[in-house]
Amino acid sequence: MLNVLRPTVSRVLTPLGRALADRGVSPNMVTAVGTLGTVASALYFFPRGELVWGALAVAVFALSDMIDGAVARAKGGTGSRWGAFLDSSLDRLADAAIFSALTWHFFTDDRPVLAGVTLFCLVAGMLVSYVKARAEGLGMTCNVGIAERTERLAVVLLSALLGGLGVPYLPDAGLWLLAAASAFTVVQRVLHVHRQAVTE
Repeated sequence: MLNVLRPTVSRVLTPLGRALADRGVSPNMVTAVGTLGTVASALYFFPRGELVWGALAVAVFALSDMIDGAVARAKGGTGSRWGAFLDSSLDRLADAAIFSALTWHFFTDDRPVLAGVTLFCLVAGMLVSYVKARAEGLGMTCNVGIAERTERLAVVLLSALLGGLGVPYLPDAGLWLLAAASAFTVVQRVLHVHRQAVTE
């Protein structure tokens, strides 16, 4: 859903991508630094209950997911197969750090139900990505779903930010909504792949 904003954001990030490329920075370096920053920020801030700082830090490092593309374009291409593989693999690592750190926070904050919801979001999000990857590996398409990675990150970080600011109800509602949307997306993708498979 939020992918419609990618062309606009890409144009904004193009000068930064060109500047990094001119200094010898590769797209894979941007991806690795962004993932390292995301993992470190999530694991440091969220378990300590510093949700505002955690959400802001993770959001900054998550921009690397688009900056690496800008660097690749500045170098005259759209990226390599190794780069695409690395990017997708490290995305899973970053997501695991964010959701597991928040799960730990909710457990230690004596909110086991919300911890369970957050853990469900992690598992469902992994399934969303896996179903698409497996379908494409089998030669089918799977570009459907209301809760892709961009949407999942936006909701979980906004929920963490609002929770850290003491806003009532909305943070919990955001995580419940994300859990439902992620589960719905898994079903959407499975049905989409099933329709292609049975018509072969």
